[in-house]
Amino acid sequence: MAKVTYIEDNGTEHTIDVANGTSLMEAAVKQGIPGIDGDCGGACACATCMVYVPDEWQGKLAGIEAMEESMLDFCERREDNSRLSCQIIASDELDGIRVKMPDSQH
Repeated sequence: MAKVTYIEDNGTEHTIDVANGTSLMEAAVKQGIPGIDGDCGGACACATCMVYVPDEWQGKLAGIEAMEESMLDFCERREDNSRLSCQIIASDELDGIRVKMPDSQH
């Protein structure tokens, strides 16, 4: 299980426990965390679950696959550290991760 902190654009933090094997998007949506829409339900087809992942956590994530890269290309708020939270799967290795949401997912 991973303790994950989601940080809204205004600085409000939400920390929850996420079961191993669950995407960070799915956990956020189930907990009603604002800022993660997940309109496609986790199919990597909408990019409404984009988060910014600090550099120190990048090496612990699986690499970006072509579909995620394609979806991120459509995000006007994309940064070098942008990832789709539907593609980040919780594990013990991610315990303590903090991700920040953009001011809007649209």
